Amino acid sequence: MTWSIVVHDPASGAFAVAVTTCSFAVGASCPHLRAGVGAVSTQSFTNRYLGPAVLDGMARGLSPAMAIEGALAGDEGRHLRQVHAVDRFGRSAAFTGRNCVEWAGERTAQNLSVAGNMLSGPEVLHDTFAAFTVKGDSPLPERLVAALEAGEAAGGDRRGRQSAALRLVTTEDFPDLDIRVDDHPEPLKELARLLAIWRRDRAPYLDRQPRKANPSGEIDMEATEAAWKAAGLDLRFGR
Repeated sequence: MTWSIVVHDPASGAFAVAVTTCSFAVGASCPHLRAGVGAVSTQSFTNRYLGPAVLDGMARGLSPAMAIEGALAGDEGRHLRQVHAVDRFGRSAAFTGRNCVEWAGERTAQNLSVAGNMLSGPEVLHDTFAAFTVKGDSPLPERLVAALEAGEAAGGDRRGRQSAALRLVTTEDFPDLDIRVDDHPEPLKELARLLAIWRRDRAPYLDRQPRKANPSGEIDMEATEAAWKAAGLDLRFGR
């Protein structure tokens, strides 16, 4: 009921999942990421327990293929599932159960996996994969949205469209980027709109927040007040 793209960017260490479907709130169930470990999407009659299980396996040093196999071993509904993952070494793997609704399949490469089920045809994955791998200067999140848009143009989910999500982690225990469109007639257009707002309002300030490298974050009140003033805001911290 879904297709998604799972990636690792070795230059930044980022992991990301972009996903869209014709069901409600896909971002609440399919994408699972862990900084320094990997990224997973679990879909097709989704078993959410598979995401953390695959990440745990990769954290122990298992390859994505072995981690997926181990996670599925205890799931009697494994052949209803579709799971794919990428790890910190760029290894990728995917599993599409034999009971997944057609069209269903996957395509993997170094640092990249694309998988989907209940699609209009194989061209959805082909065009998603091709759009992402086109050389260009777009940042990773924008490339992911463009890839899903290419898959949508090729036919997308055979039932229609409803939700989409994009999640990305780098060094922290929480995402740098986590945006969701839970219910919308044009979820990818709305995802792109939200991404543009994140790029403008959120991304420039990530390094000022508490992080592992700077646990307190930016606490210079005078500098912050000066920025507020420059923006035309009459705000001051309590003293």
